[in-house]
Amino acid sequence: MDLHEPGPDVDSGRTDNPSPARDASAPAASAGAPPEDTGTPAAVPPASSRTGRNLPVAAAVGLGLGGLVIVTLFTVKSTFLLVMGVMVAIAVWELGQALRSREITIPLVPVYAGGAAVYTCAYWLGYHAMLAALVVTTIGVLVWRLPGAAAGYLRDVTAGIFAVVYLPLAGAFVALMLSAPDGAHRAFLFVVLTVCSDVGGYFAGILLGKHPLVPRISPHKTWEGLAGSVLACLAAGGALLPVLLHGHVWQGLILGAAAAVAAALGDLVESMIKRDLGIKDMGSLLPGHGGALDRIDAMLLTAPVTWLLLTVFIPH
Repeated sequence: MDLHEPGPDVDSGRTDNPSPARDASAPAASAGAPPEDTGTPAAVPPASSRTGRNLPVAAAVGLGLGGLVIVTLFTVKSTFLLVMGVMVAIAVWELGQALRSREITIPLVPVYAGGAAVYTCAYWLGYHAMLAALVVTTIGVLVWRLPGAAAGYLRDVTAGIFAVVYLPLAGAFVALMLSAPDGAHRAFLFVVLTVCSDVGGYFAGILLGKHPLVPRISPHKTWEGLAGSVLACLAAGGALLPVLLHGHVWQGLILGAAAAVAAALGDLVESMIKRDLGIKDMGSLLPGHGGALDRIDAMLLTAPVTWLLLTVFIPH
């Protein structure tokens, strides 16, 4: 989800168009696709035209997901890993369907099997086993595609390896956090920071957003929205790290700032992928939020950053 803009790409009136440098041999855009980028940076539209979301529906879905997170984390914490795994699996499917528009086929069988192995090894055996599973998965992607035609081999295996690294591997850092004795608190802090980045950026962008952050990638993302994300994450990190993990306030502030930057970069990465593919969103699984990948895009980069800093600040 683009956390510093008011909602997902769909029906938001945004001009998140494919790059004009697209190969002329690529399939023509569908009737519902946005027009070609003229090269002129888009001005940030008024707040009244940037809502994009059905706020009551989006809020209800968000509260439902939040309740699911809390219940799974603080009962049988491994069930939270299952929820994350399901979301990542759906996101892999969405990415595969989107890439088919460019005649790119992700080898889904080794990606799914390897992704499950990466998650399982991260939670039960640690990061050394997780990296070993990643290597085996990469080999599996390379081998699985061999029986097909030579044309497009490099393209497909590259997409498969990208899918594994971008989705299951990034998400496996949540499993590493969760595997610690205080893993429920670590994972909860990670989720709260990501949500604060979303909420802080959304309301700051709606109320104050005037200056585009990266108009060539995401026209509705603003500097004011980014500032709102950073402030919200600073407050959450500084307040919750001492309470949940007995760390210092200054550590929480560093964690909050790093999480806000990682979340913003995660948003931009997914926006760039959608811009390249000429699509508005990755799916419609969650009303008011878009697809699964639209929902977890910020988490994918925030998870390894949070895990690393928590490992340094609060070793276990």
